[in-house]
Amino acid sequence: MNTGEPSRVVFPEREEAEWRVLRMQKKLHRWATENPDRRFDDLANLVYDPAFLVVAWHRVRGNKGARTAGVDGVTPRGVGWAAMDLLAGVREDLKAGRFVPSPVRQKTIPKASGKVRSLGIPTARDRVVQAALKLVLEPIFEADFKPCSYGFRPRRRAQDAIAEIHYLASPTRNYEWVFEADIKACFDEIDHTALMERVRRRVGDKRVLGWVKAFLRAGVLTEDGLNRETITGTPQGGILSPLLANIALSVLDEHFTAKWEALGPEWTRAKHRRAGGAVMKLVRYADDFVVLIHGQRADAEALWDEVGAVLAPMGLRLSVEKTRVCHIDEGFDFLGWRIQRRAWRSRTGKKAIYTYPSKKSLTSIIDKVRTLTRRARHRTLADLLRRLNPTLRGWCTYFRHGVSSRTFGYVDHFAFWRVVGWLRKRHLGLNMHTLVRRYLPGWHIHAGGIDMFRANAFPIERYRYRGTKIPTPWSSTTTPPPRPAA
Repeated sequence: MNTGEPSRVVFPEREEAEWRVLRMQKKLHRWATENPDRRFDDLANLVYDPAFLVVAWHRVRGNKGARTAGVDGVTPRGVGWAAMDLLAGVREDLKAGRFVPSPVRQKTIPKASGKVRSLGIPTARDRVVQAALKLVLEPIFEADFKPCSYGFRPRRRAQDAIAEIHYLASPTRNYEWVFEADIKACFDEIDHTALMERVRRRVGDKRVLGWVKAFLRAGVLTEDGLNRETITGTPQGGILSPLLANIALSVLDEHFTAKWEALGPEWTRAKHRRAGGAVMKLVRYADDFVVLIHGQRADAEALWDEVGAVLAPMGLRLSVEKTRVCHIDEGFDFLGWRIQRRAWRSRTGKKAIYTYPSKKSLTSIIDKVRTLTRRARHRTLADLLRRLNPTLRGWCTYFRHGVSSRTFGYVDHFAFWRVVGWLRKRHLGLNMHTLVRRYLPGWHIHAGGIDMFRANAFPIERYRYRGTKIPTPWSSTTTPPPRPAA
């Protein structure tokens, strides 16, 4: 019920709001899929619809960054009972055209390379609007995104990208050459004009376009307290930024999809390959991507100029340091995995594609374990296990679908003896025999009702390759949820 006064706005309960939002999203996705040329002209009323704002708020509050404040010093977790007042105020500002986003708060975090990554943290109020915009825009643009893109998309994950590479490089596909690429400062250099032009292909609502552009141009409050304009890029850390980055980078997806479709049906592609022609497939996860080539090294080397020309209109360029051409037998790292073709039976000489944790990923988890098991970091063994177990379990869960048994064994051995070393430092007066008897009965680490997570016992499973048949949450094959009881 929209009365125009914040005090009279009726916000539905969460279950009812999610049901209404999902129903509308399914319609938007169906309309966008059925008519690829359709431009949506009346979306603003959905952005400030009470149901969309309620769902947006719960997603903002449930995000792991909900304890981090923007320039106003307010954290979503700290809003409490004033949440509905915040939503009512946001809704009125959006309806009246008064909404202006605040600058994002800059926060730098170190990267493994020794450099730093700059994050832009919006205010709680701006995060709600961004989340509502994403709820409206994502079903529309998902209808246009290609299957070769996996990053920051619903129901898609990094394991799908790795499985696609495994499928293409295995017999009988045999895509042997790899153009391994990285885009330099992608989130910082996206051209606003080019990005908005791509958004306008689907969105005709001037108010929605204005809000998206306002977030792009909101500016940054640096850690030094200086206000800096944002002429290019979309800040990392914003809820809307991954979707906007995918819209910009879909120029790559469309380019390689067009090249693939230009080869015609399967039999003409097979004839093209037999004649020595190159065939290419793109696998992209956000701004990291690889192009697998069935052809010659020269075909892969030629992609330097070709990909550069595709990215240039978006204001983007390849990173010279991180982009290279290699053979699948040489192997390459992608999304934390090492992917390489190796002989699997020495007598027959047959080869298979192996995927396992990269050295960089292994070093990362070892460093985390070393940090967590420093002597003065925890008061009790139970406190240590509460911090250590989720770290080990999360890392193993990510790599459980690869050839990871030996790596898990190494990580388990390292973590176990780091904990034992932590115990010895905490109890300097005890010899090893007494320490084991008191704290490690049967060499089993347990405290406060918590068992230490053992990586070497974690089950390894083959990942089910899904190909292009990955449904969206709004596809017609998805069973709609029942409407909540009144």
